Amino acid sequence: MEKVALVTGSSSGIGYETALALARKGYHTFATMRDTGKSKNILEAAKKENLKLDVIELDVDKEDSIKSAISKIMAQKGRVDVLVNNAGYGLFGCLEDISIADLKQQFETNLFGIVRLIQETAPIMRKQGSGIIVNVSSVAGRIGFPGSPAYISSKFALEGLSESMRYEMAPFGIKTIIIEPGVIKTNFISSMRIEKGKPDSPYKDIIDKVYKGIKMMAEMGTHPSEVANTIIKAIETKEPLPRYVVGNDAQMFLEAKKMKTDIEFENYLKKELF
Repeated sequence: MEKVALVTGSSSGIGYETALALARKGYHTFATMRDTGKSKNILEAAKKENLKLDVIELDVDKEDSIKSAISKIMAQKGRVDVLVNNAGYGLFGCLEDISIADLKQQFETNLFGIVRLIQETAPIMRKQGSGIIVNVSSVAGRIGFPGSPAYISSKFALEGLSESMRYEMAPFGIKTIIIEPGVIKTNFISSMRIEKGKPDSPYKDIIDKVYKGIKMMAEMGTHPSEVANTIIKAIETKEPLPRYVVGNDAQMFLEAKKMKTDIEFENYLKKELF
């Protein structure tokens, strides 16, 4: 039976590469995105390679949009074997400069949107007796650093959610996988929402230094196809690991955190970022 995959945030970057990679592996892939006007590149690539890939509108912030997308997939294919929760964005700014409304919106997209999708697809997978849910987190879901506490806390929450899901869903044949990329060479950094606060914000120097450092890292970042390849490897493994780290920078930071005390790691990160 033909397997079916759903990927969110597929217009560019990790979602784009993952949707194409799944289609190349024979999955009938539904590449979803909030704005289907951005689907030209992925549709052209799929047509060129004769891939089974459809584009569907899906806004993870809207329950009706999610229900509509899942209904279309079920009407067409009757199953969902792989769900890749990739859609998300970064809000850049120190905590004191971020409004509660913006913080809530960060969680709305990066966490609650994923919860909505899981709650729609998990019953389908339970009925099938099988399924794989891939949550694209970040190394920032394991390590805190200055300048983006909203984004980081949303990813920390996703890590806890994913670990809990593994216990709950495993008895029903559903596997949960966490993907933790480092800095990826996509438009993620350039498209980050930046909240710089007031002109006289006491955090201006921190924001400027950290943002400059992250931009430099992004220029040498890991290609999103490496994340896609890791996802393929994970879902095709009989017993996938709970989490997969992608990128030399992510590996380096996590290894340093493991080997150092909390204070030593703080000092190490200050040197790296500032």
